[in-house]
Amino acid sequence: MALAIRQNAALRAGRPAVASRRPVMVRAAAVGGIAGEVPDMNKRNIMNLILLGGVATPATGMLGAYAVFFVPKSAGGGAGGQVAKDALGNDVKSNAWLATHAKGDHSLVQGLKGDPTYLVVTPEGTIENYGINAVCTHLGCVVPWVAQLGQQQQQQQQQWYQQAENKFKCPCHGSQYDATGKKIRGPAPLSLALAHANVDAADNVVLSTWSETDFRTDEAPWWK
Repeated sequence: MALAIRQNAALRAGRPAVASRRPVMVRAAAVGGIAGEVPDMNKRNIMNLILLGGVATPATGMLGAYAVFFVPKSAGGGAGGQVAKDALGNDVKSNAWLATHAKGDHSLVQGLKGDPTYLVVTPEGTIENYGINAVCTHLGCVVPWVAQLGQQQQQQQQQWYQQAENKFKCPCHGSQYDATGKKIRGPAPLSLALAHANVDAADNVVLSTWSETDFRTDEAPWWK
């Protein structure tokens, strides 16, 4: 009512009417989230490196221990050689071996790098100072030692004989080697590899790498 009276008075006096003062509603813009510091790329890289270092250190130690688990232990102590093992994985003792292996015997043991290796008993009843690798140099078959005269056999009315040969004969492709492992018949291209065989203070038979001239051929060893 008072407002209408003031408007009429203003019109009579020739003044413009006063606009009604209505409250103005102001909406504040909603801000999503809370403003904060966003790390730049350098800081992110540093944080990633710190995280990677923290994970890599224990992981490397675990992987190292895991790898060592699969590395076979040396049986003979590094450059000093490796103790020969019998079929059961036991160390070969010279006296025990000679008690069960006659003169001229060629029997297999586990040698360098796990290769089957022949120990040779000399005519004097001692272990020869070299071992003979049993892996054929043709295609890698294990070569057996043929030593004794076989019995006459009858099969399908035919007789088969095994001659006393005292040599190695490969069953795969017919390669032959003499009693020292020297090639005497192909298709094998080379003689059998050698290893030194010595008896240590504990009576162990120790095999080590043969790096000298091959006494059978007077040539440098091909297996080096």
